[in-house]
Formats: sequence, C-alpha cells, structure tokens
Amino acid sequence: VTPVGQCPTGTLNQMLEQIVALLAELAETEALLADPDVISSPERLQAAGRRYKELEEVLAVGRPLQQACEDLTAARELADLSEGDDREMFKAEVDSLETEIAQLEEELRALLLPNDQNDGRNVIVEIRGAEGGEEANLFARDLFDMYQAFATIHGWSTEVLESSGSDMGGFSYVMFLAKGEDAWTRLKYEGGVHRVQRVPATESQGRVHTSSATVSVLPEADEIDVQIDDNDLQVDVYRASGPGGQSVNTTDSAVRITHKPTGLVVSMQDEKSQLQNKTKALRVLRSRLLQIEQDRQQAEASEARRGQVGGGGRSEKIRTYNFKENRLTDHRISLTLHKLDRILAGDLEEVTDSLLADERTRQLAEGLDGGS
Repeated sequence: VTPVGQCPTGTLNQMLEQIVALLAELAETEALLADPDVISSPERLQAAGRRYKELEEVLAVGRPLQQACEDLTAARELADLSEGDDREMFKAEVDSLETEIAQLEEELRALLLPNDQNDGRNVIVEIRGAEGGEEANLFARDLFDMYQAFATIHGWSTEVLESSGSDMGGFSYVMFLAKGEDAWTRLKYEGGVHRVQRVPATESQGRVHTSSATVSVLPEADEIDVQIDDNDLQVDVYRASGPGGQSVNTTDSAVRITHKPTGLVVSMQDEKSQLQNKTKALRVLRSRLLQIEQDRQQAEASEARRGQVGGGGRSEKIRTYNFKENRLTDHRISLTLHKLDRILAGDLEEVTDSLLADERTRQLAEGLDGGS
C-alpha cells in the first residue's frame, strides 16, 4: 500500500519531498520578513521578499499536488475495499486524480527549474553599428528605438549611459540602462549580431543591401556583487569630443577607467561633470566584471551551457530583419514572423516568449536526461 500523502512513482515522491522542504523555507522566509534586522536592511528585505514571492508561486502548484496525492491514496484504498457501484465510483475518482496529478506534476517540474541568477537585475545594453558603414549606424538607431519602445510597453525606465551619433542620425555606438523587474528575463537573449536586409537611404539604385549591428547585454552589478579596489584602477581624464573629434567642452570632464588586473577599459563622456562620468563608468565596469565571473563559473559548471540560447555568443548572427518581406527571423529557434514593422515599434513579445519557452524546454530535457 502506498503511504498516505505519497504517489506511486519515485519522481513524484521526490517532488513531494521538495514541497515539504519549500514549505519549511517559506516559514523561515516569513520569519525573516518580520525580523527587525532584515527590515532595517533594504538589500536583505528585498532579497527575502523576492524569495517569498518565488516560493509562493511554486507552492501554489505544490500544495494542490500534495493534497491530490493524499486523496489518490485514500481513493485507491476505498476502491480496494468497496464493491459494485461504490467501487466504480472510487475507480473513477482515481482516474480523475491521476489526470490531475499528471498535469500538476508537469507544471511543478517547470516551476522547479533553476532560476537565472540574474533575474530581477537591471540591464545594460550596448549597440554598435558593424558591417555596412552609415547604413549599419542607422540600423543601430532602429534597434535602439525598438528596445526603447519595448521598455515603455513593459513599464521599464531607461537611461542612456553613453552614445556616439553618426552623420545621418544613426548611432555608431549607444549604451543604455533598462530598469525593470523582468528586464533581464526579456532582454538577455538579445546579445549577438543582428543583420538587416533593406534598401539603404544612401542607395540611389534601389538595391537591397545587407548590413549589421552588434548588441551586447550585461546584467547590472550592485556594489555588493563586485568589490573593486581603487588601487586596481587607472583613471584618466580628458576633454569630451563630438563627431569628427572636435572638443565639445573646455574642461576635462571625460573619464577613462582601466581595470589593471583584467585590462578592461571603460570610457564615459556624455555628462558635463567628471564625477558623473566616473560614476557611470564604474557601473559599467562592475557589470562587465560580474559577467566575466559568471561566464567563468558557468564554463566550469557545464560545457553544455555554451550551446544554449542566450549563451552570449556575440560573434554569431542571431537574427535577420528583412524589410522587403516585412520579416524577422530568429535563427537560434527557427522562428519567422511577418510583422517586422510592429516588432520595430516595440512588439517583441512573441519573440521573447518563444525564446523563453525554448530555454525552458531545453532545461526540462536536460533534467529528464539527468534523471534517467
């Protein structure tokens, strides 16, 4: 006889054990949220609140699964002890509960997938015009406008950290910060080479050209995530310059920071104040150092992760934007949508949803392979 509260398979019993552990963690987290020491620390309070929300989401499925398994055990025992119509009634209940448990098990398995360690972070996005000269710079502007519109739709705030405009109104380079609870979840797949096929504004013969822009996506690091020793920094100041190299102010407000241990260099010149430029440069440096450390940890943990969507292969063409066919194709998941005009206006939802679904499918497959 299956013990009360347990289901007949090892996998489900493992899930039930996880539910018991999560219920205990939920009680501990509730206690933390009432702890004066935690309440007085915004960082700890935010972390505890985020974890409480995650646990409640999982247990919203876990509790019904736990109850359904208990009900299934009781229904099976009653079916064994009954006869005639009563037996048939309990057997029907067993069938219904088995179906319900299978559905809840599938939901819970997805919820128990490991969270991305950067979920909840703000995001630093860098866009550069690549192959194609001025047309590439104009496409970089289009991508910037697309992400700004996407941010507005999701209620995120954005802040331009650094930019370098081009002669026809494009960007040879632009870096911005996106602030929002799900900014990393939605933007983490955007890193890579974005290719555009269209008739450029600079083309007089009406021929379609292929150009590209590169996008880099970094999770913003907090000061507590990355400690930087001032002795490891070389800080140089100079006069900010505009297009063509002409000086745009008369003071040494631009800042270049070199992190001597890694050789990373970050320059900022958009602000009029040297202090503001230094503060922005340190934010970007901290985020790049965080990514280097996370990439190192991931490489050590699993070679397989390098093949996953969103792994950050910046030299790889990830997407094509074809204006003539009003088509966007994401090559990583073979997704093609004929609504490029709407996507460029910020309607990226179907693209990011598909990438998220693909990542979850990969994780589930790896989990099943690991458990077999």
